[in-house]
Amino acid sequence: MKALLNRNDLSDTLADTFVTQAISRIERTLRLPSMEKQVQYNISGTTSFITVPTDFLEIISLYHGNTSLSRVPLTELLEFSEGGETGTPKFFCREIAKLLIHPKPTSGQIKMNYYGSFPAMNADTDENALAISSPDIIIYGALSYAADHFIDERGPLYEQKYQTFYTELKEQADLSELSGTVQAIRPTYSYED
Repeated sequence: MKALLNRNDLSDTLADTFVTQAISRIERTLRLPSMEKQVQYNISGTTSFITVPTDFLEIISLYHGNTSLSRVPLTELLEFSEGGETGTPKFFCREIAKLLIHPKPTSGQIKMNYYGSFPAMNADTDENALAISSPDIIIYGALSYAADHFIDERGPLYEQKYQTFYTELKEQADLSELSGTVQAIRPTYSYED
């Protein structure tokens, strides 16, 4: 990034800031298979919530055993919970850093698939999945921030290249969800003989 910007007044600290800003921007809007993670919660005793991981960005799915939980608004979940019902959970909602669940499970395992942030890169030699597979989007995202900082006329070019790489990654992620031999069209209606 420093070589492409080609400025004598760009410190390592400032360059690191631009890289961090670029990665944060990517994490806010882009969802890639390399961001998918899973966490398992072993339930032993009645519980009404689970805590989301510190790298949590967005939930993909939540299930208890073979039961997928449906997301409902907080007000609805609070109404359901008034009776203190226990059993296999069917509903959840997020409240700050917790996922409230209802009915309250007393045993079993809850699994959450989610999008998580990339591990931080603190040293120049550190890499994460995004830096390995798509360094160009990080570089041009950082250059876009640097151009704003230095009021550099190349800013629109950097932003255009960032958007090009963003679109390519988004399309690749979308295609990975919709391609392959395991895909099948499900009928709208099912008729029994």
